[in-house]
Amino acid sequence: MPAEWEPHAATWIGWPHNASDWPGKFPPIPWVYGEIVRALVAGEVVRILVNSRVQQAQASRILKKVGVDLARVEFLRFPTNRGWTRDFGPIFVRSDRGDRAIARFHFNAWAKYKDWKKDDKIPERAAKRLKLPLIEGNIVLEGGSIDVNGRGTLLTTEECLLDQAVQPRNPGLSRTEIEAVFRKTLGITNTLWLGKGIAGDDTHGHVDDLCRFVKPGTVVLCREDNPNDVNYKPLAENRERLQGMHLEKGAALEIVDLPMPAPVYFDGVRLPASYANFYISNGAVLVPTFNDPKDRVALGILAELFPDRPVRGIHAVDLVWGLGTIHCLTQQEPRATAAARSPLD
Repeated sequence: MPAEWEPHAATWIGWPHNASDWPGKFPPIPWVYGEIVRALVAGEVVRILVNSRVQQAQASRILKKVGVDLARVEFLRFPTNRGWTRDFGPIFVRSDRGDRAIARFHFNAWAKYKDWKKDDKIPERAAKRLKLPLIEGNIVLEGGSIDVNGRGTLLTTEECLLDQAVQPRNPGLSRTEIEAVFRKTLGITNTLWLGKGIAGDDTHGHVDDLCRFVKPGTVVLCREDNPNDVNYKPLAENRERLQGMHLEKGAALEIVDLPMPAPVYFDGVRLPASYANFYISNGAVLVPTFNDPKDRVALGILAELFPDRPVRGIHAVDLVWGLGTIHCLTQQEPRATAAARSPLD
């Protein structure tokens, strides 16, 4: 599985339509998506999943109003239950020769919701449209639960993939068995297991809200400085774990601290606001912001780590009411050849 910063052929995104994901706050959400697509098309094609001709027309109207060049957009009428494309969308892999395939994992709405069957069909629909083979993983796995460096190392959490009580994806499946699936489907030789995710995370521990690769040997890790905050202890424990971990060839990891914004609440609910939920596109790094003084700090840290592309903040206070932000909405489709790598490598 290529790293996210490697050149993309496209970004996949599912147009929002399920108002229950943002109860009482849905009207601004399509406009936030419009801003995300406008930032993406500067560097790559955006493939947008829509349920119908009517939804495509609605999306087109919004995209035109915000200034998106629709020649850079491809609409795919693939019905979905929700728009969280990171978790149910196609996960692309590439051979040493540059041949691409889709790693076929299954989706069950985070082992929490009943409406997921349309979402679960998206990888197969994508493979048929792009005429790519499927590599069957035979387990439930969301894209937001993993992050890779493109060299054989993968980050994930025990809370998400090994839990057997709260939201068990694959009851009875062991750590060793999961690592064997990663090896077969994603070419992973080195799995790094963190502990718990952040507060408010509806997915029960997705790694893309707390720790991300930014270079083959470097990760950013969220840090909470308030010892009274519920995130303080689990994030500190994850840092201790990472300090004792190694990359695929034995080298130590470089760990860069990324601040946490002040807690974000809506209707009395703690939301999973995190700067780690950024997305690395060809033309920019898109980072969720929360009207917080630490927005500038986080953007500055990421700008230093990604000198080859601009870092852009996307206002996400409304978006995070859906319990996810920019990375959760997007899925990268790598180019068919690995010849052109980012300067970050």
